[in-house]
Amino acid sequence: MANGVSARRYSAVAILLHWASALAVLVLIGLGLTMTHAALAPLRQFQLYQWHKSVGVTVLALTVLRLLWRLTHRPPPHPAGMPARERRAAAAAHHLLYLLLVGLPLTGWAVVSLSPFNIPTVLYGLVPWPHLPLAAHVPDPAAAEGLLKQVHALGAWFLAALLAVHVVAALRHHFLLRDDVLRCMLPGRRPSTAPIVEPTR
Repeated sequence: MANGVSARRYSAVAILLHWASALAVLVLIGLGLTMTHAALAPLRQFQLYQWHKSVGVTVLALTVLRLLWRLTHRPPPHPAGMPARERRAAAAAHHLLYLLLVGLPLTGWAVVSLSPFNIPTVLYGLVPWPHLPLAAHVPDPAAAEGLLKQVHALGAWFLAALLAVHVVAALRHHFLLRDDVLRCMLPGRRPSTAPIVEPTR
């Protein structure tokens, strides 16, 4: 990094991948709730499932890119006054988010691959996407599909709750603690140049 200010800000690539992932996950949640709870015509429901699968694969690809970028680029440091327990909680939350952003697309892919309907996946109506070769290696594909559907649904609810906590924590840092945690991830914004001061207790 060129100076202290840039060292306290995520790179442009990290910011782009973060917000693209955030948008895609919100779309996934909306699609998932609509296609499973709304009264839809069969054709419309099929279309939403295809879009859900397409965006899910996109989230998986974005997450792999984010992990590769994170391994080769150091993120900004935490604020100096951030208690150790909050640092540990933030690290645990980020690890869980990455786990879910990889695990949920994979479980969804497995569900589709084990489905007796054998419906093909065509990403965004353009790119054929293969099934995982699972059915030949699972003794009871129907039971495995049912179990993975439950895991996928519960994981999606857990992801939504974790995202809500993530947003609340970011807003707390921005509006109550008034540090650079949120600002360093906002496009086109710069962290403050004021020194980080230990909070009074």
